[in-house]
Formats: sequence, structure tokens, C-alpha cells
Amino acid sequence: MTGFVAAIAVELVRGDDLVAQLANGGLPWFMENSVILSLASLAPLFKGISVKSKSDGVMASGAEMWNGRLAMLV
Repeated sequence: MTGFVAAIAVELVRGDDLVAQLANGGLPWFMENSVILSLASLAPLFKGISVKSKSDGVMASGAEMWNGRLAMLV
């Protein structure tokens, strides 16, 4: 999602479409940011924090699973 928003923002500012952005060196930038954001989202897992220990009430892991499934259907 972050990459999509960044690509749209560059297109609006510079007028370059996605193919032009990738041809002008955008692919390495995209790959670097994808790795950084992936590692950042996995940081709690590396620290030993589980999803079950942080889920309670409305934000329970079971509720999040069903909310995600419902969002995919809509």
C-alpha cells in the first residue's frame, strides 16, 4: 500500500507513470523500502511478543481474522 501511494504521489508531482518511475531507478528504492518495512513489521515477533499476548477485547485476534475476511468480501 505504501508503494502504491508513493507511486501515485510521484506521478501527480512529476507526471511520470509507473513504468517511467521504475526505469529511472525506482525499482531499487522500492525493494529497499519493502525490506525495511517488512523487517519493521516483524520486529515485535523477533522480540518474542506474540499476537495472543497483545490481543484482548474488541481487538482480539479472532475478531481481527473475521474482520479481515469480511473486508476481502466487500
